[in-house]
Amino acid sequence: MSRHPEVKWAQRIDKVYITVQLPDAKDAKVNLEPDGVFTFSGSVGTNLYELKLDLNDKVNVEASKISVGVRSIFCIVEKAEAKWWKKLVRDDQRAPHFVKVDWDKWVDEDDDGADVNLDGMDFSNFGGMGGMGGMGDMAGLGGLGGMGGMGGMGGMGMDDFEDDSDEEEVSKPQAAGHAAEAEKTESAEAKTESAQSS
Repeated sequence: MSRHPEVKWAQRIDKVYITVQLPDAKDAKVNLEPDGVFTFSGSVGTNLYELKLDLNDKVNVEASKISVGVRSIFCIVEKAEAKWWKKLVRDDQRAPHFVKVDWDKWVDEDDDGADVNLDGMDFSNFGGMGGMGGMGDMAGLGGLGGMGGMGGMGGMGMDDFEDDSDEEEVSKPQAAGHAAEAEKTESAEAKTESAQSS
C-alpha cells in the first residue's frame, strides 16, 4: 500500500508551483499530461509514495519544468491559459488533505508580478524527456542541484528590519554585575600572564 507525500502549491497568473516534500526520495517519477493530470511516485526506504492530482485546467507540458532536490521535488507547471485558478484541483473535486498552500511562494492576484527565487536550481523540461510528456525515470538525475534559496524569504535576516519602537534597551542589573566580574577576571588573568612572561 502506498502513502501520500505532502504537497504544497502556489500560483501566478501563468503558472503553478507544486512542491512535493519527500526528503531522500529515490526513483522519483513525475508525469504531467496536457489535460492537467499530475502524477508522482517515489520511495523512501521501504515506503512507496504516490499521488495523482487532476489540476484545475489544461497545462503546457513543453514549457513546464522540474527540479529534483535532496529534500523535495519542485515543479513549475505552465498554465495553458493565463488566468487565476480558484483552487489547485478541478472544481468538482475537493483538494486532498495532504495538499496545502505554500505561503512562502503565495501572492494575491493584485500582487502578481514577483517571481519565486530560483537560484541554484537546475530545471529540466517535462516535455523533453520522451514518454507521455513526463520526466520518466529520475534515478539517473540525482545531481540536479539542491533546493538552495527556497527556504522562504532569502536574504531576509533580522538586520533587514528596522526597530521603530521608542523603548530603550535596558539590561538587567544581574547581567551588568556579571559583565563587571568578567572584566575584573580578564584583567587579573592578563596581569598574571604579564608577570609570568617577565
